[in-house]
Amino acid sequence: QLQLQESGPGLVKPSQTLSLTCTVSGGSITTGYRGWSWFRQPPGKGREWMGVIAYDGSTYYSPSLKSRTSISRDTAKNTFSLHLSSVTPEDMAEYYCARTSMQALPPKGYDYCGQGTQVAFSS
Repeated sequence: QLQLQESGPGLVKPSQTLSLTCTVSGGSITTGYRGWSWFRQPPGKGREWMGVIAYDGSTYYSPSLKSRTSISRDTAKNTFSLHLSSVTPEDMAEYYCARTSMQALPPKGYDYCGQGTQVAFSS
């Protein structure tokens, strides 16, 4: 059974870089024609796809976030990470990682996802 688990700080300060890591167990992030995506959902708003790192290491980002987003991976640890720079209170949301198809971008959905992690702001 594939499992994904997000980790990272729950509080960030404006202008800092938010970094979250997704640990994948039960399967490899380097096999299969799959992508490993990050999504977020601000309070009262819909889900937003942020970007993906594919099984071969290639990355693709949402145009609206591309200038501030990077996704990396550690194949030895079977993890992938999100880095969102210059955060503002508008970036407050629940962030979660998921396995997605690479057939179309942005992906229409996912088949496995983590439980999510809430990110809030501290002054």
